[in-house]
Amino acid sequence: MSAVLKLGTRGSRLALWQAEWVQVALARHGVDADLIVIKTRGDAEVDRPLRELEGKGFFTKEIEDALLAGRIDAAVHSLKDLPTRLPDGVALAAVPPRADPAEALVTRDAGVASIADLPGGAKIGTSSLRRVAQVRYLRPDLEIVALRGNVPTRVQKVTQGRDGLAAALLAAAGLERLELAGRIAARVDPLVVMPAPGQGALGLEVRSDDRRARVALAPLEDAESARHVAAERSLLATLEGGCQAPVAAYVGARDSGLGARLFGRVTALDGSVQITASAVIDDSDPAAAGVAVADLLTAHGASRLLAR
Repeated sequence: MSAVLKLGTRGSRLALWQAEWVQVALARHGVDADLIVIKTRGDAEVDRPLRELEGKGFFTKEIEDALLAGRIDAAVHSLKDLPTRLPDGVALAAVPPRADPAEALVTRDAGVASIADLPGGAKIGTSSLRRVAQVRYLRPDLEIVALRGNVPTRVQKVTQGRDGLAAALLAAAGLERLELAGRIAARVDPLVVMPAPGQGALGLEVRSDDRRARVALAPLEDAESARHVAAERSLLATLEGGCQAPVAAYVGARDSGLGARLFGRVTALDGSVQITASAVIDDSDPAAAGVAVADLLTAHGASRLLAR
């Protein structure tokens, strides 16, 4: 491929790490790529919790606009930020090998190694409604503090005890990618605090009619990761939840003789009710598991929780 591929990305340290990883991976397959940094609405309004911003695609819309306008050839996203319904004219071209999807607990005090270890009334930071709801379900006695900013900033706020923070929940994958794994006090069991759909995965987006970009990105696709996130995103889409809704998903280990199992969860924002369901993933139709789990959750009242 002679022409250089233009990759659009956000400008945070994590987003740049991810885009540079794609750039290096493409180079291994003989494709040259340049990075184009694009500021998104989510980056511009860092002082407001995401739940206060209207609409969807806080970290993706401006990048997709650049893609549709031809200013870039492909977009590199954290897949959990990418809405399940893509704009007309764009498509998900590849999902590279997924990193650890689990949540990680970062703490101020070395002696605290789990959410259960936090003393009553301790302050734990997150701005994710999904995390807020699950923490309230587990530990209603904790005080939740809104925490935004890039990953190193959030870690620093905890380790320095700013705003009285004793701990925070972050994606393990982001910490590991930025060589901050040493700050992880504990990897949280995904069935205790379930991750966001697509967490730990990258999504590479192209214009639907751009065969050149599709061919360039195709070698980066990991079939198993793509199946798993297809199931998780199908669950989210069926529940009609956005990336900020308190909907969680996780693909567990393969059942003996069956296949990987998709777990889904919806939690009331006040933590009073939590509904979890699961289904085996059929490798030939992973999205069907998402629909099945969404139907089970709905049958047990998930729609009422999301409507709140």
